[in-house]
Amino acid sequence: MKKLLALVLATAAFAAHAADKITVAATAVPHAEILEFVKPQLAKQGVELEVKVFTDYVQPNVQVAEKRLDANFFQHKPYLDEFNKGKGTNLVSVAGVHVEPFGAYSTKVKKLADLKEGATVAIPNDPTNGGRALLLLDRAGVIKLKDTKNILATSRDIAKNPKKLKIRELEAATLPRVLDQVELALINTNYALEAKLNPAKDALAIEGKQSPYVNILVARPDNKNSAPIKKLAAALNSKEVKQFIEQKYHGAVVPAF
Repeated sequence: MKKLLALVLATAAFAAHAADKITVAATAVPHAEILEFVKPQLAKQGVELEVKVFTDYVQPNVQVAEKRLDANFFQHKPYLDEFNKGKGTNLVSVAGVHVEPFGAYSTKVKKLADLKEGATVAIPNDPTNGGRALLLLDRAGVIKLKDTKNILATSRDIAKNPKKLKIRELEAATLPRVLDQVELALINTNYALEAKLNPAKDALAIEGKQSPYVNILVARPDNKNSAPIKKLAAALNSKEVKQFIEQKYHGAVVPAF
């Protein structure tokens, strides 16, 4: 009887532990790396974390909204707001974790002043990151936008383009692969890091640390306050994660807490 009772208790404990499994979507660098870092910490708290790596910015939100995944970690708030508005979803931010300063890269020129007339500049084709790229070019003096407060600016919002640059909009994930085919590419830091680019050293222009584009943990209204999500949020905002980010990415990724 004692052995049977022990077996029942052990099974119940295992079931309780299994019930706290959460699956989180992430892009590979740095998001999945940060999540892998907090796995042991969460395991000690009875939360089993599974990380699913994606290479695009759409499916992680779609699958969380459809309850195929519990949460995601890959985007900033302006992108989330635009996604919710465009797709009719109501995903929510749970915690801000880090900033990835957005940068401009080139294999053809050493500085932005060397861009020739008619040069091709590639930027992300999603509204928020495309606008972010144009704002960076404006601050760098390459173009002049009609309204520098418009985070959804497009090429139609360029007021002055003295070098007659050709703005080419491409999927964000493909930008590192076309770097040799264009004079300049504006690349999200997660994709730059995957391509072995060092934003702190290789970017010809880069956002400052006060960038408003904080990368966030995202969930749904129905699970944002669940114990596993709260534990994950706390882990992502821990001093251990802050130290991990600072030591691993050397300024290419900056803690936001």
